[in-house]
Amino acid sequence: MAEAYMVFRKVEDFTASWENESGGTRKILGALTDVSLKHGIAAGHRDIGRVAWHIVCSISEMANRTGLKVDGPTDKDPVPTSVVEIQKAYDKAAGMLLEQVKRYWKDETLTQIDDMYGEKWPRGLTMGILISHEVHHRGQLTVLMRSAGLPVPGVYGPSLEEWKNYGANPPEV
Repeated sequence: MAEAYMVFRKVEDFTASWENESGGTRKILGALTDVSLKHGIAAGHRDIGRVAWHIVCSISEMANRTGLKVDGPTDKDPVPTSVVEIQKAYDKAAGMLLEQVKRYWKDETLTQIDDMYGEKWPRGLTMGILISHEVHHRGQLTVLMRSAGLPVPGVYGPSLEEWKNYGANPPEV
């Protein structure tokens, strides 16, 4: 499995990536509205609120399997009806993860093995999967946001709405 995912070998590399990626997630969460949280595109699939909440819940769920103590909600907790509540929960969990890793882990810690969902993962792999998981669901959010008529902020480059900020026309469709 390690070949398919980023595996961190240095705490400094993880913390830099986490700071960058959690910043991207904050941008996306900040573009949501309370009304948009109930928007979905198909029955039986997650709506915007559920996807955003899943991102939040996954931080503590995965981190705590590595021995860290990150407070956070679970997927069994009800999805908040307020974007501000989701943002606060994300900021708390994401910040606690970063603080705990910086305080308690050394580079060697990233090679320690934990039971993760019936498999044995080194912590450096777990942290890579945590980031990939968040990015995956952030992508789902942007598709749902488009279908809800929300503007999408750029994370890895300008979004359609942001090209004008660079004095350029958006790419032709």
